[in-house]
Amino acid sequence: MDQIEANPGLPVRALREQLQSTYGVSISEEKAFRAKALATKNVAGDYVKQYAALREYVLELQKTNEGTTVKIDVVSEPVVSSPTRQFKRIYVCLGPLKKGFKAGLREFLGLDGDFMKRPFPCQILSAVGVDSNNGTYPLAYVVVENVNTSSWKWFLQCLAEDIDLYSNSNFTFISDRQKNMRKLFKITEYKEYFLRCATATTIPEFEVVMVELRNYDVEAYQWLLKIPPHHWARSHFSGRAISDMLLNNLCEVFNSKLVKGRDKPIINCLEFIREYLMKRVCNVMM
Repeated sequence: MDQIEANPGLPVRALREQLQSTYGVSISEEKAFRAKALATKNVAGDYVKQYAALREYVLELQKTNEGTTVKIDVVSEPVVSSPTRQFKRIYVCLGPLKKGFKAGLREFLGLDGDFMKRPFPCQILSAVGVDSNNGTYPLAYVVVENVNTSSWKWFLQCLAEDIDLYSNSNFTFISDRQKNMRKLFKITEYKEYFLRCATATTIPEFEVVMVELRNYDVEAYQWLLKIPPHHWARSHFSGRAISDMLLNNLCEVFNSKLVKGRDKPIINCLEFIREYLMKRVCNVMM
């Protein structure tokens, strides 16, 4: 177990060699594989049992982090009196991050999602803002069953309550729509036109490029026309965002920091994210 705790990615072959040199014991590859799986489970935690302890973890998290918001959504049970519920989603917005965001409010948030490498399929959605130095400022995150309209709506409703987001608020949200483009068209073929449409600084310039796109491919033009330009074209932006960001790289940076935590059990995964965020706060303050 000590070897696995020190090096979780230790290959089975290397584990057999260590046991042979240290204890003079020769074991089969199958037995070494089973031993590594059992040690990994003991070190990393049980994927199923951690769901049963999730509520206790939430209470402890809120107790030790003042102002933290945590919400758990469960699958509806046909029997209302059932003492257990199946986990569906969890939303986390740490108190210190919420307080800091409101203190230096910049009404600009990036939204993105990423897959988790675990036995149970789920994904992480995140909301990342921009600090006073134009650096990334992770604000809130959720673990959801899947990326769909329902999960995004639930996430944004929880986020809106935390940051006092109302229907007349001036927040600007940025997300990655390029993946949807790839599904419909060959991005390399239309990249020049899409980029020119998105970066045109005036409406007349935007309209000229749109005409060129229509002459090149009517289907691509009609698909792009269905999306309101004020959501993606610089020429139609209101200017209230006061930001030069045109790509959702701030969320990609945050996702890259979570790679080592995406294969962990639910509580260990949430703790990995929390520890990273707390360390980041300390590093920024220094």
